[in-house]
Amino acid sequence: MFVLPIILAAGCAALQEDLAGVLAGAGSGSLDEATVIAGLKEALEVGTGNAVLSTSKLDGFLGNQLIRIAVPDQLQSAASTLRTIGLGSQVDELETGMNRAAELAAGEAREIFWSAIKGMSVSDAFGILKGHDTAATEYFRGRTNEQLRERFRPIVEQKIGQIGLSRGYGRISEAYNNFAPAGSEQLVDLDDYVTEKALGGLFTVLGQEERKIRQDPAARTTDLLKLVFGD
Repeated sequence: MFVLPIILAAGCAALQEDLAGVLAGAGSGSLDEATVIAGLKEALEVGTGNAVLSTSKLDGFLGNQLIRIAVPDQLQSAASTLRTIGLGSQVDELETGMNRAAELAAGEAREIFWSAIKGMSVSDAFGILKGHDTAATEYFRGRTNEQLRERFRPIVEQKIGQIGLSRGYGRISEAYNNFAPAGSEQLVDLDDYVTEKALGGLFTVLGQEERKIRQDPAARTTDLLKLVFGD
């Protein structure tokens, strides 16, 4: 993802000159534009691959407190009430199921991300080069979010149906309706809620991967990445 932080990193003065020459259209001779673009695309493949692998594995969402899907905000009070009266297992079942559905859906992102990489223009690539530390993540969000939503939602819906999650959601919703004051906010659709949380979690992890490749030499795992991003 991620040539810009190399420019900013200490000890990379030679590469800074190379990239400055490429950006100016002159080139310095050691790294030409094609090599830099190839390195960027390979970095994008590594970063997106890692993000998909991290989120689609078992506990990729459930075990990651940063992206773990909890019950919707308006149900937090009802969930606490259920825990107080000894029905916390129903809340746990709902949260586990939502996160499992997100993990299953996340695996669909790899193909869509890689298609976006292949279709990237030189202008897109240099926009990322000159962007901030999550410029690539924002590029993917803009280019793939709708496609990902279309792929994620049926998977989430199917998974929720398979494990009977709607029943658990219905029980918590009933508790909410019993205790919520008149005129309270309408409950969210469970399939939509999990789909949006799955998308948000995926892009959060992708942003982490982008920063890692920009900043951490150990994250540059191929020869081309080491060539383009190395000191």
